[in-house]
Amino acid sequence: MRTATLNAECIGQIADRLTSAVELRKPIPPIRHLFSPNDIDGAYAVQSELTRRRIAAGGRVIGRKIGLTSAPVQRQLGVDQPDFGVLFADMDVTGLAEVPWNRLLQPKIEAEIAFVLKSDLYAAQARDSESVMAAVDYAVAALEIVDSRVQDWNIALTDTVADNASSALFVLSEHRLPLSDFIPREVPMTMYVDGQEVSSGNGELCLGDPLDALAWLARTAADYGDPLRAGQVVLSGALGAMVPAQPGTRVHADLGPLGLVRASFSEVS
Repeated sequence: MRTATLNAECIGQIADRLTSAVELRKPIPPIRHLFSPNDIDGAYAVQSELTRRRIAAGGRVIGRKIGLTSAPVQRQLGVDQPDFGVLFADMDVTGLAEVPWNRLLQPKIEAEIAFVLKSDLYAAQARDSESVMAAVDYAVAALEIVDSRVQDWNIALTDTVADNASSALFVLSEHRLPLSDFIPREVPMTMYVDGQEVSSGNGELCLGDPLDALAWLARTAADYGDPLRAGQVVLSGALGAMVPAQPGTRVHADLGPLGLVRASFSEVS
C-alpha cells in the first residue's frame, strides 16, 4: 500500500483550502505548488483527508469515478494519465427534476458508462478480464457533472487528484444492461445540449475499453488501501470531450445499447 509523502499538517492545510472553496462557493488558485513535482501520492493523501472529513460529517461512500480516461479530455486539461475520486450518496442527483446549480462552481459535463458491482473487485482479479467482467452486475448510461474548485480549471494532475478528481454530481439512466448484452468498447456516444450535438465518441476513447479502465481502478484503489466493493457504482470515464454546463440548459446523451440519459440544470438561484 502506498503511503503519504506529505506531513499531516500540510495535508490538512491543502484540504482546508479546497473545503473553503466549497463553503464560500469561490474557486481557489491552483494548489500544485504546495506539492513536490508529480507528487501523486501526496495529492491522493489530500483526497483521502477530504473523504475522511466528509464521512465524519455523515457522508456515505457509494462508489468511485475514473477521470482523465479519454484522449480529448486529457488534451483539454494537459495531463497524460487517469485518476480516480470517491462518489458519495448525495452526489447522485438522478431522482431530481433539475440538477441544482447552487451546488456547482464551474461545471462541465461528460457522458460515460457506469458499472455497478455485484462482488468485491481486488487487484489480483483485475489482472484477469473474465474476473473483471464477472464482478459487474450491470451497466447504465451516465452523465457526470464534473467541477473544479480551482480557478478557471487551471489544473495539473496533482490539483485534480487532491480535489477528488474534480468530482461533483452524476445522473444515471434507468435502463440496466448486463455485460452479456453488449460490448463496452463498441458503445457509441453522442451528447446534446438543448438539442444541439456538442460531443461524440465511443467506448474505445475510454482507455481503449471501459473495462480496462475498471481494471485500472481496481488495481489502483487497492494499491491505496481501499479496494472496490460489491454494490458500488463506478463511473468509468468519458467517451468523448467534456463541455461546459450552463444554468437552465437541457442535456441528453445517447449511448446506443445503453439508451438515453438526461439532465436539466436549474437556473441560477
